[in-house]
Order: sequence, then C-alpha cells, then structure tokens
Amino acid sequence: MQDLIKVTGIVLSSTPAGEYDRRLVLLTKERGKVTAFAKGARRQNSKLVAATGLFAFGMFTLYPTRSAYTLTDAQISQYFEELRVDFEGAYYGMYFLELCDYYGRENNDEKELLKLLYQSLRALTVKSLPHKLVRVVFEMKAMVVNGEFPGMPREGVWQDSTCYAVRFIEEAGIEKLYTFTVSDQVLAELQNIADIYRKRYIDRKMKSLEMLSLM
Repeated sequence: MQDLIKVTGIVLSSTPAGEYDRRLVLLTKERGKVTAFAKGARRQNSKLVAATGLFAFGMFTLYPTRSAYTLTDAQISQYFEELRVDFEGAYYGMYFLELCDYYGRENNDEKELLKLLYQSLRALTVKSLPHKLVRVVFEMKAMVVNGEFPGMPREGVWQDSTCYAVRFIEEAGIEKLYTFTVSDQVLAELQNIADIYRKRYIDRKMKSLEMLSLM
C-alpha cells in the first residue's frame, strides 16, 4: 500500500464526478498540477465539502492511485471568503485559476506560480487596488514565471511610467508586486501590452475571461 502524501496547494477547479464525488484540479507546491477525486464530497455532512471549493488553499492529504489521487483529508488555511461576496472579484479570481490551470504541469516545480496565484487572490481583496491592475500584473508575471515574457513590445509608443511599471513587474519579487498604483492612462497601456502578449502566447479561450469581457 502506498503512503499518503501531503501537499500545499489551492483548488483550481472542482466539478461533480459520479453521484456524490468531486473531481479536483489542484496546483501544488510539491507536485505541480494534480488531479484528485474527493469521494462523498458532495454530501452535506462530508468533512470535505468546504475543502473542495474554488480558491480553497491549504494542506491536502492525498492517496496516490494509478492515474490520479484520492483526497482523504484537508486543512484549509484560506478560503478567500471576500471573493464570495464580490461578484466581479470572484470572476477575476476564476480567471486567475483558469490561467494557472493552463500553465501548470504535473510533477513540475510550480512554487512560484502557486505563490503568484496566492498573492494575486489576496490582492483582489484589497479595496484600494483596482481589479484591472491586479489582472494585468498577474498576467504579465505569470508569463515571466513561465519563461515567455519578452519585455516591452516593439509595436506601440509607451509612456516612461508604463515602461517602468513593466520592468518592475518583470523584476520584482512576487511579495512586492502589488505595492504600486498607476494612472488611468498607464493602466490602459498596461492592459494593451498584456492583451498583445496574451493573444500571442496563449492558445486557449478562457471561459472566465469571456465572462469578464461582458461585465
């Protein structure tokens, strides 16, 4: 019998499986992106109900099976409950989860991506930070972490403040990312840059991004 393993991670997606189970995709520090099945998690009295919701972050105890994992226990330290009452913030958060699902790989070192996701979800709960700014910072830094961010695009003419902000996003540690604000004009330019690179490097339509575009 294989030993149980403990991983630190966050729930990227949670979908029904069978009559009472849930299929989870977790982004973990130790094993990258993994799929886990939570048996009975859709029963109201299950101890795994809260632990299998989107945004749940903490320690997950998994039992390895041939093609996936079985979730046996969880100690959740952060539910990001603020996003449950912030309709717009929740959709930004779901977009972040979906983008991490796109970038994450099994058995890959995803510590930086997990740290970025955690800090970005926290930033969405800060009222003084515009959601649109958090989004462009997250998008650009996710590309940096994934090793595909080329810096300032050659097309376009950009303000010096925009160039400085892009360099800061590229070079700053993740813990310091959300320590600045910008003017509306600079934010618009940052959005344009993020759009250019998202269309160039991401070959999947994000359902949550489509929803955001309608808001």
